[in-house]
Amino acid sequence: MTPKITIQRILALPPPALPDIGVVMALHLPAPKAQTLSFPSEIRDHGRPQPLETPSGCAYQGGILRQVQGIVMKTLSVCVYCGARPGVDPAYMTAATELGRALAEADMRLVYGAGDVGIMGAVARAAQSARGQTFGVIPTHLMAWEVGKRDLTTFIVTETMHERKKVMFMNADAVVVLPGGAGSLDEFFEVLTWRQLGLHQKPIYLLDVAGYWQPLIALIDHVIVQGFADPSLKGFVETLPDVPALMAQLAQLDQAQG
Repeated sequence: MTPKITIQRILALPPPALPDIGVVMALHLPAPKAQTLSFPSEIRDHGRPQPLETPSGCAYQGGILRQVQGIVMKTLSVCVYCGARPGVDPAYMTAATELGRALAEADMRLVYGAGDVGIMGAVARAAQSARGQTFGVIPTHLMAWEVGKRDLTTFIVTETMHERKKVMFMNADAVVVLPGGAGSLDEFFEVLTWRQLGLHQKPIYLLDVAGYWQPLIALIDHVIVQGFADPSLKGFVETLPDVPALMAQLAQLDQAQG
């Protein structure tokens, strides 16, 4: 069934203005390669699993309209959480560039926060340089701060951070966390919590560039030891040392999903 689309005039988006984005939509965005969300019966609608949240309004730019009307991707979609800063160690930017290029070369779609700064900008530019598909989502209030990257394959502007995170997750088959700050940690713990609650089965990968995530891994161990989480929590996250190891896991996932 084709989703109902409500087209409205963009009236008062906060600056910067978005004159080249022509419609505001309430729609189901492109489905990832495999629909792996699983919800308890009390939050199902007539027996059909519902997304965690349907975006109430977002501006869309990129491709043609039929590309966002419920078409299931034929390639794996990988959501990358990462910092809007480059970090101190050059290894962080190097890994981001390597990952973006590797995703494109493997014909996997990059789903990320649509910024053009820091690690997030590096991963997107690398994917684009290798002719990869890019799907970016950014809230209006970060368009200037994170330099919204309008030349992506698909560029989505949401009203809130909450919607941004939901749209990114809904359009991905797997989550990868590169080095980042509070925002990346927020995104990581949110999808980890959803996984713990059984709301999804999507794999979550920590890319432990130069040992960056070792303190986080130690914190998770501490939480478990102190009795605030079941030992199974750690099993929901896979820590990988470098991009080749990560790509090997994603290749297996891609093959398993057909």
